[in-house]
Order: sequence, then C-alpha cells, then structure tokens
Amino acid sequence: QVQLGESGGGLVEPGGSLRLSCEAPGSIFSIYLMGWYRQAPGKQRELVATITNVGNTEYAGSVKGRFTISRDNAKNTVYLQMNSLKPEDTAVYYCNAARWSYTFWGRGTQVTVSS
Repeated sequence: QVQLGESGGGLVEPGGSLRLSCEAPGSIFSIYLMGWYRQAPGKQRELVATITNVGNTEYAGSVKGRFTISRDNAKNTVYLQMNSLKPEDTAVYYCNAARWSYTFWGRGTQVTVSS
C-alpha cells in the first residue's frame, strides 16, 4: 500500500498563507503526476494543482495567481504554497499521485480560513 504523507494544514485568517507538504515514496515521486485536490463540506472533490516529474504545472482557475505547486526531488516532496487565502478555500486538501490507471491518495489535511 502506497502511503502519501501530508502535513501543513491549519487555521488561518483571510489573506493569510499556508504551505502544505506531501512526501511520497521515491519510486512513485519520480514518475507519477503529483497533485493537490480539495473537498469542501457538501461539495465534490476538485483539482487544485498538478505538477509533472519535469516540473510542468497546471492550476484550477480559482487558485491561479494565489497558489503555487512545487517539488523537491531530493526530498520526494511536493508542496502547495497558498497565499491570499479566502474563506472559500476552506476544505480538506488531499495529495494525489497518478499515472495511467494507477492513483494514490493521502489521508488529507484540513485547511480552515476564518477570522
């Protein structure tokens, strides 16, 4: 069973910043598409951002310009830097690794944006 380990969630005020981290096994990290998804209460899980093994990135329109996905290949870790956070960013954030028909998920980390 592949384990993806997320960390970095928490409570932040509107306009604040958080950085999420996700560590993956090296065999996964080096060849899989890594991404972040989120699920707010009562809503479907949605894509936030992805990064390929060569560093190409994609973002959901709602986070473009505020969130940055990056990776540290030496640490087998993908990051999500979240700036200018809004209450509507409140959700459980999940790390994902995908390749062909294979996909793995982390357990999720809660991000709450509230004053």
